[in-house]
Amino acid sequence: MIVEAQSTGQGRCNLHVGAENVRQYFPRGITAIELQLGHVKIQCELGPAFWQDEPEIHDPRLCAWLESKHMHGNRSRGPVLLAMIPTGENGFRFAPVTAEARTQFETAAA
Repeated sequence: MIVEAQSTGQGRCNLHVGAENVRQYFPRGITAIELQLGHVKIQCELGPAFWQDEPEIHDPRLCAWLESKHMHGNRSRGPVLLAMIPTGENGFRFAPVTAEARTQFETAAA
């Protein structure tokens, strides 16, 4: 799935998963997921808003990792697209987005 990491300023960011991805990749009712960030695994809680109107993941450890690995060279501070790949039950890792996937995502979003 393609997700958007976006800086909200002052060292804060979020990971916008999107409602369609939530329906397709997240079993209803889970309260947390495990994210592989390089060599570190973290558990991120999914609050009630994730299931309703705010399909985003907010976690300061995830934000710090995103800022250091993917957003530090982003001068425009616009969203950074990442592939979020399932690794097992309620687990995911991140990978760069291919040019083809980026074009498909941007076409669908337009």
